[in-house]
Amino acid sequence: MTGRLYAALGVLIMTGMSALSLGGPVFYLIAWVLIFMIIYSGVSVLLARQLTAITQGMDSLQVERGGKARLIVGLATRNPLPAGPVSLGLSLPDGKSEVQLYPGFLGEKTADFNLLFNHVGVWPCGAQAMKFTDIFGLFNLKKTIKTSLPQMLVLPRGFEVQPMPFAQMDDGRALPNRTGEDVTSPEDTRPYRQGDPFKRIHWKLSSRTRELVVRRFEVPAPPDTLILMDCTEPVGGEGKQDGRLRLRDTLCETALAVAAMQMAGEHPVRLPLYGATQTEFQSDRSGALHLLKAELAYQLFRGGEPFERVLNLELRRMRRTGATVVITTRLDASIVEGVNNIRASGPNVRFYLITFDAGHERYTPYIQRLQQHMVEVNYVTPA
Repeated sequence: MTGRLYAALGVLIMTGMSALSLGGPVFYLIAWVLIFMIIYSGVSVLLARQLTAITQGMDSLQVERGGKARLIVGLATRNPLPAGPVSLGLSLPDGKSEVQLYPGFLGEKTADFNLLFNHVGVWPCGAQAMKFTDIFGLFNLKKTIKTSLPQMLVLPRGFEVQPMPFAQMDDGRALPNRTGEDVTSPEDTRPYRQGDPFKRIHWKLSSRTRELVVRRFEVPAPPDTLILMDCTEPVGGEGKQDGRLRLRDTLCETALAVAAMQMAGEHPVRLPLYGATQTEFQSDRSGALHLLKAELAYQLFRGGEPFERVLNLELRRMRRTGATVVITTRLDASIVEGVNNIRASGPNVRFYLITFDAGHERYTPYIQRLQQHMVEVNYVTPA
């Protein structure tokens, strides 16, 4: 009901009382007109609510951060009585909005909305509710749309970072057990070839076959780059416009940039994600980057394992890891201890601190402790 309805009811009561008391035909005419108008308005709104259908969708399923897409909304009505325009309550990336569409008499109406997606993630977009009104503006009826909204997957976009070198010994060679043959795992045998070291000759088998046979050992996979990204809710960003969202964007895009750089050199990359749903990305080919973008975009950044626990859990993988990259918005004593433990286990470590307060004095003691353990520290300021 609206204010107009209350005004019409007030006039109806006055004219009805005047008609009954004075008997004037004019008052009867006005009263009957008001009665028919109210009945018509109520019936037309009820029919519009029952007989109007909505369709909505996006012109693409995913875009990179900062990209645009179109939301297409269509209304079709089978209402035999003319009614007023339909108000749509829209949920958009930049907040809620309301627009009006008028499908007309037994007609259809389509509208396009150009949307800008500034932040990584899954963004539902579309109409959540419809509000119907009659041509006289006497009634408003709301209808909630129960179907799920179209969703846009907004992917992170990378940037350039320096390649991450693998740990080496003082003479420049790779650390033992990270490259070369694994002498503890004989795989097969083969005939002796000139130049093979005598210590690899299988003497018992050679005596039985009456020819020299050497052991062939497994060649383990090359060392990989382990990327550890903090999937818990970011810290900081208070007082900044979209501060938390910008921190999330930068976390994802830093992880993507490091993975892209390492995979471009055909180095295996592993990125375990300890979020609300635990997954792991692993690949050594740049063609798989689209899968990593989607995995990062689906991260909710709430729940999951505390990041200091993640650092301790991943210590078990360090034997095959040549380099580790840590990406977080947190820097405290527990984080420093976890990072230094990883560095002490062998691989090179690069630490990315995502913050709006790069160089703040509260970070100084923690940065010094990391650098004392030969950890490379980088600040990344959200765009």
